[in-house]
Amino acid sequence: MFLGSRSRLRTAVIAAAVGAGVLTAATPAAAAPAAGTRAYLVITAPGATAGAATAVGSNGGTVWTSYDAIGVIVAHSGASDFATKMRAISGVQKVGATRTSDIPAEAANPPLYPAQTQSAPSTSEPVRTDMAQIGADKAWAVNQGSSSVTVGVLDTGVDDLHDDLKANFDAANSASCAYGKLDTRAGSWRDIDGHGTHVAGTIAAAKNGRGVVGVAPGVKIAGVRVAERFGADESLFFPENTICAMVFSGDRGFEVTNNSYYTDPWLFNCPDNADQDAILEGVKRAVAYAEGKGVLNVAAAGNENYNLASKSSDATSPNDSTPATRTITNACLSVPTEVSGVVSVASINSSNAKSIFSNFGTDKIHISAPGDNVYSTTRGGKYGSKSGTSMASPHVAGVAALLKSTNPTATPAQLRTLLATQADDLSCSDSRCAGTTAKNNFFGEGRVDAQAAVGTGTPPGNSFENTADVAIPDAGAAVTSSITVSGVTGNAPATLKVDVNIVHTYRGDLVIDLIAPDGTAYRLKASSSNDSADNVVATYQVNASSEVANGTWKLQVKDVAAQDTGYVDSWKLTF
Repeated sequence: MFLGSRSRLRTAVIAAAVGAGVLTAATPAAAAPAAGTRAYLVITAPGATAGAATAVGSNGGTVWTSYDAIGVIVAHSGASDFATKMRAISGVQKVGATRTSDIPAEAANPPLYPAQTQSAPSTSEPVRTDMAQIGADKAWAVNQGSSSVTVGVLDTGVDDLHDDLKANFDAANSASCAYGKLDTRAGSWRDIDGHGTHVAGTIAAAKNGRGVVGVAPGVKIAGVRVAERFGADESLFFPENTICAMVFSGDRGFEVTNNSYYTDPWLFNCPDNADQDAILEGVKRAVAYAEGKGVLNVAAAGNENYNLASKSSDATSPNDSTPATRTITNACLSVPTEVSGVVSVASINSSNAKSIFSNFGTDKIHISAPGDNVYSTTRGGKYGSKSGTSMASPHVAGVAALLKSTNPTATPAQLRTLLATQADDLSCSDSRCAGTTAKNNFFGEGRVDAQAAVGTGTPPGNSFENTADVAIPDAGAAVTSSITVSGVTGNAPATLKVDVNIVHTYRGDLVIDLIAPDGTAYRLKASSSNDSADNVVATYQVNASSEVANGTWKLQVKDVAAQDTGYVDSWKLTF
């Protein structure tokens, strides 16, 4: 269930909604699952799924997909005794159903959701309250994030055609994991609800003078749809989908993921229940796999106003059939937010108080961010407000992306430490609040700080900028813009930062090089016939340690294809 509202109901969006339209079916590939078919996780030792996969077929099931590296098989079966039989197989450690509902018929042939009709672009871009609250507006003046950093938006999908998102959207690394199997067809990542598009805008909406600006407007976002349509108006995130998305994120080399949901159908998964125990193990392994590949996972803490450190009951699960009140303990976890290594984010309002819906708990909340009435992108080129820890989490994911841009060799553990040590302390007077101003059960280490993530800026004399416009001829000769560097001792650094702002339709036409004073060219960007997005707003890093720093540096830009035009707006060197 996504965590963008205060209840199971969908969040109200302060903007006109756009209908989903008619679905387009994929090319038929397999028969629909028979009525009564359920999904199961079969857990083995990592690298040892082969024998269990054979046993799946021998015991009334089929292997839907498998992840040998983490020892997880996703199986389908209509046999009522499938789990019992599989638990008796040598080498099988755990088996559990991932749902209490049948696999939907469309799982075998998932529909593609059509592109949304886009509204006219906004004509203004004011600094929003939430961005000022975390110092993002001040951070933008120093570092807007690197285009080499990608944040995976694991959610309901993303509207990649939105005017404020298309420039930063990475279609090549976007996909769907709905129904527990990777789908990389073009458009498979499209938003089925609007929630993921809102989250994406908070992370990395472009700083283009229109609409809103994300925390890290210079980084890339990839959409990974984890949600499935369930019933008339719900989107659910089943365990096999989460596992698929985490593994995909690791394999594609994302630096950060945002997870504004809990894994359905159980709000809390308890290890004394065989099904939920398998879910816990499978998701934990997938999260660890992603982190092992260098991914920092950020997640929403939840909207139940619940003390996660003092669990006693749950009346909301399972949410894919008939919920029933049950007794739970602190051993029962909400995933992924309570999984080890995941940064759990609570929500604050504009007054820096705990949002009334936000979960809390000693050593459960790591950090906090604005989550009340957050204004961001919505489907169809529109904008609207949503509330929830779903809205708080992407602020932290965006700051993590800024940290990674500033500290490109930082590990996930180091990024977690930086988030914590740079957070602004928040005090609380509520009787339920326990701890100190520096660290408490409402806000964790405090409010995330975007300005601190990029530092206070480069000392005067070490940053040089040219803001004069230079026209780029259509399919013409290369043009250059020059910066004369002086007063810098010795050679340029191995991490020379080159900030580039080019206004140009169809940026794939452009080839961009940095020319050192001795004439050596460093390729910043190659042309691409597949990159139809507008404008280049990016930070590149060049190993220029063999170059003398002082002298005239040039940004060289060439348009290699006809029809689209533009100009160099500005560029900057930071030594």
